[in-house]
Amino acid sequence: MAPQIIGRTKECDILKARYDSDRAELIAVYGRRRVGKTFLVRNYFKGRLDFYVTGIFNGTRKEQLMFFNSQLREFSGLPYPLATSWFDAFEQLKQHIISLKKERSVIFMDELPWLDSPRSGFMKAFDLFWNSWASEQPGLKLIVCGSATTWMLSHLIGDKGGLHNRVTCRIRLAPFNLSETEAFLKAKGIVWNRYQIAEAYMIMGGIPYYLQMLQKEFSLSQNIDRMFFSENAEMRDEYGFLFRSLFKDASIYSRTVELLSRKAKGMTRAEIMSALKMPEGGNFSNVLENLCNCDFIRKYSAFGKKERDVMYQLSDFYTLFFLKFVKGRTMHDENLWSNMTDSPERRTWNGYSFEQLCLHHIQQIKSRLGISGILSSVCSWNTPASKEHGGGQIDLVIDRRDQVINLCEMKFSASEYEITKKYNDEMQARKELFRQTTRTRKALYLTMVTTYGLKRNMWSGMIQNEIVLDDLFREV
Repeated sequence: MAPQIIGRTKECDILKARYDSDRAELIAVYGRRRVGKTFLVRNYFKGRLDFYVTGIFNGTRKEQLMFFNSQLREFSGLPYPLATSWFDAFEQLKQHIISLKKERSVIFMDELPWLDSPRSGFMKAFDLFWNSWASEQPGLKLIVCGSATTWMLSHLIGDKGGLHNRVTCRIRLAPFNLSETEAFLKAKGIVWNRYQIAEAYMIMGGIPYYLQMLQKEFSLSQNIDRMFFSENAEMRDEYGFLFRSLFKDASIYSRTVELLSRKAKGMTRAEIMSALKMPEGGNFSNVLENLCNCDFIRKYSAFGKKERDVMYQLSDFYTLFFLKFVKGRTMHDENLWSNMTDSPERRTWNGYSFEQLCLHHIQQIKSRLGISGILSSVCSWNTPASKEHGGGQIDLVIDRRDQVINLCEMKFSASEYEITKKYNDEMQARKELFRQTTRTRKALYLTMVTTYGLKRNMWSGMIQNEIVLDDLFREV
């Protein structure tokens, strides 16, 4: 019995439609490493795969061809000789598919970027296989996957050569949202409340591979201690492997990410280049684009700013947690996370990570506000201190077409959040400063996103919209 596919409803609908179509399909599935691409394809097509191969990390052409051959022998039951080139290998695959005489045939090639080892001729042979034969077979469905999103976008989906516009369907697989994460944990027999699920998400994001490591007999804190801080912690070596497996020059990528981990609000391209002492005229824009494509960082605009002023912010939950609490820590404590339950360092991290969690669930926030169908843009706002004022910052601004702007404050707490007079005065001052500096004529709604809502007092009524953690678990 195939494992249950949690969530992924849209993706399964797409795969079904493409499988049922009356033409050849070249389907590209890509997304962050560990997000579940292989699991989705292999389990959706369980029992229907006519050939499957995966690339070998840092494998030579000979090693890749040897594994291709062993897979071809397994799926065909025939003693195909070891091919000496990718052209020969694809010709053998063609003969295998022809011999099946099936109305529908499914080929799955996983980690395609790894199959394309240096000077192997893989992509030329792949190009020829698709264009000269496979694309003319109405029942053939060729699915390719890759975690190196940049490679997938430049060498396959955005190819300017023989594969230009040949991909018939692309699926970018995103991490689980909170609702899908809850369903995934429930399927594992893990019974946690939504506060605990949110904390788990703020550490690992919605990455199925990481969530799969959680064990139901342990509390969340015990699981984190075991996975990150124990003597043989499974998640300690993941960080280095992530970058080595995705990028050729892993060093510049990890340096960029580590720099951004120290700048909560993010940095501009110019600021990053200056801090890293990168020369102008290089390909650093590609580094930032690649990190965005692989879901490590996000690119966002500040309210009223131009495109050249865009900010880059580290947004991958696992990376944020690892760099904050694991990397470079000299004191060894196997129960570190349990012992930090109410520490200032953890409270600060909670606040920032909850802001990121909200930014990952913008559609749920819009749904709760009842503006899913209203055109709106999401940005941040900040203004430096001057002689007239002390400056201000709002991390989430929703600028709506219906003449309203939501100024969102996000607070993570273990109980109802209490607005004090001081905090109310700060919010009101920030709201007026926003109005003055942006010169907007739209209505400004103070909006609070909290875990358990607001404690009622004389200042809570100043808030126009309340959103609670349960709202972020909405299915949209």
